Amino acid sequence: MSTSYPKGKLNILLLENINEEAVNVFKQNGYNNITILKSSLSEDELVNRIGDVHILGIRSKTQVTRKILDAANKLLGIGCFCIGTNQVDITAAMRKGIVVFNAPYSNTRSVAELVIGASIMLIRRIPEKNKLMHEGIWMKDASNSHELRGKTIGIVGYGNIGSQVSVLAESLGMKVIFYDTSNKLPLGNAIAAESLNDLLAVADIISIHTPGASSTHNLINNDTLLQCKKGAILINYARGEVVDISAISSALRASVLSGVAIDVFPGEPAANGDPFTSPLQQMNNVLLTPHVGGSTEEAQANIGLDVSNKLLQYVESGATSGSLSIPELILPVQENTHRILHIHKNVPGVLSAINSVLSANGVNILGQYLKTNEEIGYVVLDISHEVSKNAAELLTLVKETIKVRLLY
Repeated sequence: MSTSYPKGKLNILLLENINEEAVNVFKQNGYNNITILKSSLSEDELVNRIGDVHILGIRSKTQVTRKILDAANKLLGIGCFCIGTNQVDITAAMRKGIVVFNAPYSNTRSVAELVIGASIMLIRRIPEKNKLMHEGIWMKDASNSHELRGKTIGIVGYGNIGSQVSVLAESLGMKVIFYDTSNKLPLGNAIAAESLNDLLAVADIISIHTPGASSTHNLINNDTLLQCKKGAILINYARGEVVDISAISSALRASVLSGVAIDVFPGEPAANGDPFTSPLQQMNNVLLTPHVGGSTEEAQANIGLDVSNKLLQYVESGATSGSLSIPELILPVQENTHRILHIHKNVPGVLSAINSVLSANGVNILGQYLKTNEEIGYVVLDISHEVSKNAAELLTLVKETIKVRLLY
C-alpha cells in the first residue's frame, strides 16, 4: 500500500555497521534513501544530522539523548538493533511520539551458547593451559579440572537468555538453580532459589543475566562474593555495571573464585582498536571478550530482520507491536480508507475531542483503535476517502496532541 509520504523521500540513517539484512528489508520495500555508517556518532554529531532523519537505526554504542531527540523534528522511529535500550532516553522519545523498537529475543541463543562454552573452558582451566602452550610450556595436568556434568549452575536473572542457559545446561547433565526478583516458571528441572545468597552458596558456576538498572548496580560485590561457594566460577554476559570488577579481581586472588568470564564492562571503548584496560587482565583462568555475547552472524541477521520489519510495519500500517515507547497496537488493514495516526498526552477527554472535531466536519470514522500507557495515548483512525482531505489538519487542533500523521 502506498503511504502518503513518498518512500523515496523518507531518510533512513543506520549507524554502527548494522547487518545488511536490515538494509535489504528496507530496499526490497522501496526505501532506498539510506545512509549507512560503520561507527557510532557523538551527541553533537547526531544533533547536527538528526533534523532530516525519519528512521534511525543504532546498536549499543550510540547514546540517543533528550538533546538529540529535541533536534529530531522529523523522526518517526528508532530501531535498537540489539537487546538493550538503555542507550535511548525512552521517556523523551515517548513524549515526542517517537516509536522505539528493539530485538529482545534474536540473539538469546548466541549468548546462551557462549555461556556454556565459557563454563567448559573455565571448569577445565583451559585459559591457563592455552597460555602455557603459547609460551612453549607443556603442562598436562588434571588437577582442578572438572566436568560440567553433575555440577550446579546458578542463573541470576531468569529471563530470555537465562532460561535458555537453563535448558542447555540441563541437557549437559547440570543441576540448575535460578534467582529472579519476579516469579518465573521453571523450565525442566530448574529450581527457584529463595534469595541471591541461597543461590551463591551452592552454585559451582554463577551466570549473570540481569538488566542494567539502579537496583542491579554492583549486584555482585565484595559482600555478595563472600557468600559464594569456594572456588566458584563467575560469568557476566549481561551488563557491565552489574558486577564490581575490582571485587572480582580480589576474589580471584583470594581463591574465592576459581575462574571468571566477562564480556561486558562498566566502561567500554568507543571503537575497535581503541585501548582497553581491566584489573582482570593477565590473571589466571580468566576469559575476557569485547562485548561479543550476541555477536554471531546468525544473531545479527535475525536482529536486522526483526527490527527493520517492526519499523516497516509502523511506517506503513501504524502497527506498534513490540514498541517500548508508543502503546502497542496490532492493526488490520482496511481497504478504501485513509488512515491517520494520532499520538497525544494521556489525559481525559482527548478521544471525545477527536470524535467531536471529526464529526463536526462531516468525517466518517470507519475504524478506530486506541491504546494508552501512563503518559500518552495512541489512536489510529480509518476514515472515508470522500471527506478526509483536511482531517489530519483538524486533528492537530485537538488539545494535548503530540503528533499527527496521515499514513495513507
